[in-house]
Order: sequence, then C-alpha cells, then structure tokens
Amino acid sequence: MLTIQSGCYACYMARTIPHRELRNNSSKILREVQNGEIFNVTNHGEVVAVLMPPPAIKGPRPLKIRKAKRRGGFDKIESVKIEGTTQEILDYLRGER
Repeated sequence: MLTIQSGCYACYMARTIPHRELRNNSSKILREVQNGEIFNVTNHGEVVAVLMPPPAIKGPRPLKIRKAKRRGGFDKIESVKIEGTTQEILDYLRGER
C-alpha cells in the first residue's frame, strides 16, 4: 500500500525538473501546467516546489478587488490648479536658462 505524507498521488506522478530548467523554459512549462501537467521543482536535488494547475472552479473565477491603500502621506498633499499648458510652462522655464 502506498502512503502519501505530503499531498496527492498525482504529485508522485509528476515530472521532476531542476529550478534552472524552470527558469530557462518558464513559459513552456507554465503552458504544460495549464494543460494539466504537474512538475516537482528541485534545488540541489531536493524538491522545493510543486507546480500544478489550480483546482477547477465552475463558472467564472471571482475577481478579488481591494481598495487601494494610500501610503506615504501623498493623500494629504493639497491639489494645485496650474494655469497654461505643459508646453507653455516648459517654454517659459527653458527661456530662463
């Protein structure tokens, strides 16, 4: 009997690739994952990651949208209305040089 300690049976049926191959062929490997392939990724011979397709979700995937965070105090800067076009301002500044 097969005992599985860290996941699913499919993980044992995965192709094993070194991280260098993932780095050099990432788009090809991700297309294969999208088509159902599973990969064990190794670093110095030790499996450090398992790449597999996400679980199937019926219907459209919900899009998680969060409200933007305001950081750095930029939201406290007072807005200023500038007279003239950007080109007029640049021409004026260049004339002072």
